[in-house]
Amino acid sequence: MRGAARGIPAARRDGERGLNCRFCGAATGDPVLQLGAQPPANSFLTAVQVREVEAGRLAEPRIPLDLHLCSACGLVQIAESLPPETLFSDYIYLSGTSDLIHRHAERVADLAEAANGSLRGHLVVEIASNDGTVLRRFRDRGSRVLGVEPAANVARIATEAGIPTRVEFFGEASARRVREEHGRARVMVARHVLAHVPDPHGFAEGVAQLLAPDGLFLLEAPYLEPFFSRTEFDTIYHEHLAYLAARPLRSLFEAHGLALVDAHPFEIHGGSMLYTVRPAGATPQPSIAALLRRERELGLGERVTWERFAARTGQVRARLGELLESLGSSGSRLAGYGAPAKGNTLLCSLDRGVSALAFLVDRNPWKQGRYTPGTHLPVRPPEALAEEQPPYTLLLAWNFEEEVLRQQDEYRRRGGRFIRPLPWPEVIP
Repeated sequence: MRGAARGIPAARRDGERGLNCRFCGAATGDPVLQLGAQPPANSFLTAVQVREVEAGRLAEPRIPLDLHLCSACGLVQIAESLPPETLFSDYIYLSGTSDLIHRHAERVADLAEAANGSLRGHLVVEIASNDGTVLRRFRDRGSRVLGVEPAANVARIATEAGIPTRVEFFGEASARRVREEHGRARVMVARHVLAHVPDPHGFAEGVAQLLAPDGLFLLEAPYLEPFFSRTEFDTIYHEHLAYLAARPLRSLFEAHGLALVDAHPFEIHGGSMLYTVRPAGATPQPSIAALLRRERELGLGERVTWERFAARTGQVRARLGELLESLGSSGSRLAGYGAPAKGNTLLCSLDRGVSALAFLVDRNPWKQGRYTPGTHLPVRPPEALAEEQPPYTLLLAWNFEEEVLRQQDEYRRRGGRFIRPLPWPEVIP
């Protein structure tokens, strides 16, 4: 590990309610938002487990979900770190279940080639490669590809599809092993993973060790501005340790001999940024200065900004609970579309209205037949909407709204209506 980065602690409690920042080590003080004790958002239950929990014979784990701001470096983060092995060794999120992700994977490959030329014959490594959806695009363009994925069940899908995948967590040690066996990577990709990493410095040093001198690292993550401006509090859950912006990322990478040189916004996952990182010495594009300026103008590093966010969160939670309760007051049972982690945070945050929901639907076969953590709603295939025809369906997977509405055209044609929960709860016309 290089320079000042060595010795920075992972986040930990500083007194009763504070913590030390994961990026810079500074104390953050009291949380800016508290969502209460919630179960891990992807800890779906079987029917047997639900019966045991509801009978009092099995305790469902609940961990505080508190949001903090580091005023020193600007990192927004949660306090609690659960063991990564608990969260990710057997995982139920699949990239390939979304048509949007497939289209976006093509754009990622296009951007890589636009920035670094043809990648035919060059090594492309993806960190947290999931089922190989993104790497398939690089393989089809002639690249040598390698995935690093900690979830054995998901990695198996990628391997069976012809995507070589190592089952391990990425960090300094795994980066050295990959370099020794395969050489340095011309392109590295990490989509929606850095926010999950309890040791961001080990992650950044691993990138520095594996990336070729003329290499390109593409880091995609939900961006802090839409998270704040759209009140996306439901994306706060125990897998998401940090909520990223250009300012703290620039400092993190500089500590490891890397430079944040460009950024491309995408609407995927509620508003994301695809950052370009190169070895130190590369010249940043104007997009980086523009992001830093915008973050200062919005006050994203100031506590008062996040106190306003917390106030809006309370208003949204109250309004959504009232709306669900009102729509279900006639005796009609409502449904929910999607069983994403964010949906479970949202449902577990409501003080009222959840009892109006009868079931959720989701395209992921690994979630079907299970029950949501905390609220114990059954998850069924999407076809159940047309079969049951509930009058209203809460769009928990709101980040795929266009795709869902298109897929559920028949349900809507027959009078079904969707409820958009954020940024303000409303029935979609």
